[in-house]
Amino acid sequence: MVGNSSSNTAGKPIRCKAAIVQKPGEPLVIEDVIVAPPKQREVRIKVICTSLCHSDLSFWKLTDPPAIYPRILGHEAVGIVESVGEGVHEVVEGDTVIPIFLADCGECTDCLSEKSNLCTKFPFSLSPWMEREETSRFTDINGETLYHFLSVSSFSEYTVVDIAHLTKIDQAIPPNRACLLSCGVSTGLGAAWKTAKVEAGTTVAIFGLGAIGLAVAEGARLCGAKRIIGVDVNQDKCEIGKKFGVTDFVNPGNCGDKTVSQIITEMTGGGADYCFECVGMKSLVHEAYASCRKGWGKVVVLGVDHPQSMLTFNSFEVLHSGKSIMGSFFGGLKPKSDIRILEKRYMDKEIRLDEFVTHEVDFKDINKAFDLMTEGKSLRCVIWMNK
Repeated sequence: MVGNSSSNTAGKPIRCKAAIVQKPGEPLVIEDVIVAPPKQREVRIKVICTSLCHSDLSFWKLTDPPAIYPRILGHEAVGIVESVGEGVHEVVEGDTVIPIFLADCGECTDCLSEKSNLCTKFPFSLSPWMEREETSRFTDINGETLYHFLSVSSFSEYTVVDIAHLTKIDQAIPPNRACLLSCGVSTGLGAAWKTAKVEAGTTVAIFGLGAIGLAVAEGARLCGAKRIIGVDVNQDKCEIGKKFGVTDFVNPGNCGDKTVSQIITEMTGGGADYCFECVGMKSLVHEAYASCRKGWGKVVVLGVDHPQSMLTFNSFEVLHSGKSIMGSFFGGLKPKSDIRILEKRYMDKEIRLDEFVTHEVDFKDINKAFDLMTEGKSLRCVIWMNK
């Protein structure tokens, strides 16, 4: 049974182009693929544009599990609903949507609570399948399975996404800006706004000024932070950071005999009120903890480190310092509701998304986007599927 759609392709397989990773680290290959119709509570969307996130780059190079090939990467995107499966009532054909790797079922205890964005019904996983029955909607022209990525797989002209991972947005927002709200930029904005709840007049320190770190700066600026300290080994980030509200810059390579935490403690007269780790290195988490003010300092961890990486804190120090440390997955944002708020704030010219887009390429040049990020030349490269 087909859902609520009048599309002449509804219920039928679609042949289209997709960029496929065949082997780790090799250039993506654009080939014809077959995208199956959506099943129950699934939606097939036509991808307008997608942007490259560092997670795509990491999994592109990954050689050990959960690496699996051949795979269609991509998870920051915006698209148009082509058809819907049985039981889908939230969106209809023609709606503009963004897919989000984090589920929001709207039914479980966590999704119904304001305290969490971690869905219990569809917990985050790195599974290469659709969630409800662990099968793929992609095959190559020979009928061989192609694997999914982060429940999105946006490096395809068409993709199938579970309704729990889709958020309807205003079609007025430019697609090359809307796609940024799918992952990295929203994560940084949310970490300052929802997780840390940065207060006006406070001091923030951000370790790592990639797209997520700069989005944290933007979020802290919106929250009214008085001082935003950026920490990065790339001196060029000093000027780039200013566009997003960074007021001070610390290059660890220029600290002499002092540690970054000693520099920040001296700069702030006791430590920053909020510290954000945006790289994914346990040493930086410890440095962020040391840079936080005693009594009320908060450390928010956003960077993705190796799964076996361990943090070690002195028990007495934890008790005596009064600091807190917390993780922030997707910035603590609830995809179905908070993304609409960010979208409106962008349309009202409160949030700056334009500055995050440093490059734009056609789909056929998708490997150039990987080159730019590998070389550290781009924050976000937007990939147009059919410009």
